[in-house]
Amino acid sequence: MANSKSKNAGFLAILALLMVGGIIVGILISRNAGKSNQEISQETAVAQLDKKLKKLSISEETPRKATVEIAESNLAAELPDISKYPLTVTGRGDLNIEIFSSTEKATGGTDGWLIDVAEDFNNSHYMIGEKWATVSVRPIASGAAIDYIISEKYVPDAFTPSNVLWGDMIAAENIKIDMVTDRIAGNTAGILISKETYKKLNDTYGKVDISTIVEATVKSEITMGYTNPYASSTGLNFLVAALEEFDSADILSQTATEQFRKFQQNVPFVAYTTLQMRDAAKNGVLDAFLMEYQGYYNATELRDYQFIPFGVRHDSPMYMIGELSADKKELVKQFTDFCLSDGAQKSAKQYGFNYEEEYKSAKWNLPGKTLESAQKLWKTEKDAGNPVMAVFIADVSGSMAGAPLQNLQSSLINASQYINDSNYVGLISYSTGVTINLPIAKFDLNQRSYFTGAVEDLYPGGNTATYDAVLVALDLLRQSKEKVEAETGQTVKPLLFVLSDGETNIGNTLKEIQPIVEGLEVPCYTIGYNANLDALKELSAINEAASINADNDDVVYSLKSLFNAQM
Repeated sequence: MANSKSKNAGFLAILALLMVGGIIVGILISRNAGKSNQEISQETAVAQLDKKLKKLSISEETPRKATVEIAESNLAAELPDISKYPLTVTGRGDLNIEIFSSTEKATGGTDGWLIDVAEDFNNSHYMIGEKWATVSVRPIASGAAIDYIISEKYVPDAFTPSNVLWGDMIAAENIKIDMVTDRIAGNTAGILISKETYKKLNDTYGKVDISTIVEATVKSEITMGYTNPYASSTGLNFLVAALEEFDSADILSQTATEQFRKFQQNVPFVAYTTLQMRDAAKNGVLDAFLMEYQGYYNATELRDYQFIPFGVRHDSPMYMIGELSADKKELVKQFTDFCLSDGAQKSAKQYGFNYEEEYKSAKWNLPGKTLESAQKLWKTEKDAGNPVMAVFIADVSGSMAGAPLQNLQSSLINASQYINDSNYVGLISYSTGVTINLPIAKFDLNQRSYFTGAVEDLYPGGNTATYDAVLVALDLLRQSKEKVEAETGQTVKPLLFVLSDGETNIGNTLKEIQPIVEGLEVPCYTIGYNANLDALKELSAINEAASINADNDDVVYSLKSLFNAQM
């Protein structure tokens, strides 16, 4: 059943395949993918940057204040139409239920166990009364799934997330949810750690588990990476597990918060996507990273990594959602029993489930509201108390005229509410030349007002000098970073966000600026509007940033997720 409360799904967003899922390919190959053959020092990068800037056409606009709407976010309006997450099984019976499923068991290929089970069930022509009973399966990242359910934008009949934490959070929002079983396929979340690092930790601590890995990260002995806990089941599980290590009596205490800040000092970034985390590990940035056992089982190239289970088990509980009819309740129960049958469980093992059975789930007994508060704590403290400094680079060339630029403007203004006001933000636009539309300043209400006005005043025309604009933004970041660090004593984390259709046709090339971007070590997140995604991905790959395809229905939710992870 569905309850569509949105009146404005036009430029809204989603990131189904980006949020979670197994890191299943490529960790041990192409270690220098995305890197140039001209590694240079930061000092040399600055010298080359200064030389190139002298040849560029750079202008400045006087920023204008605009009205900032201070309002509660409308989650239902931000979410795109559910069709963005296509069904992988469509039931055609007289009686049918729809099931939201976490992606590791319902997207296909090595992640297709529930697809097989659902199709077998549908083909069995099970009857409830005189009705042929079938199921439909919609794979969707658990974090996005609960957004649909809680907002009532779209409510399925049943939900099988990776772990029970999401069910607890739904219940905390006074949504009717009933657990049918706490497990349909056994799985665990885990930390993957190289055998060399494993040996080092074992020699130091006498064992390697979540406790020693968290302690070693706090002590700067290893570098850890994990995924966005607003979106990823494994990321949420890890966040809670780490906070439990800091203060098991109260994961939101001042002690837990202070220790979490120390921990985050040795987390280069919280990955916006599992792909981003995979690439960071591949390039040697991380000593340890997260993965479910089922994904590890299918990624044979990862056998040189040790798998360390942690937190609550990922056994795929099954829930009924909302007020179901007696027939639908019976159907959910019968399908759950079918999943637990000997044949289905044998199939699950072939897909990588039902291993690590000796691992016992953590017993946290945390209310759903506490889990929500843990996410908020992460959002404010993930940068270890230090500010993020970002420059937004907006493509205003002629190819962005019309819907692309309008969507860029609307989405950037609407999503800016998810940027912490302790961070610093500036805006640059570019076409044939480069314009500094808004100098960098702390993103308080005053700066947000200027930011809104500057974005509203963008207009299209001219060629596309993307990489010239990147150089100007790097220089703006460098100067502002030095100033803020000198004034505050804080360590500033610099970022670039490039919003474009990706079609560069004038000025510097990616090859020409790549050594400078590498030398300055600034991640360049790219957001493509009807874009040449390959070109944008190459820019993002230089320093392990993510690249997003933000089509016309795909923007605010995408940027919200990105800003939650990085800003």
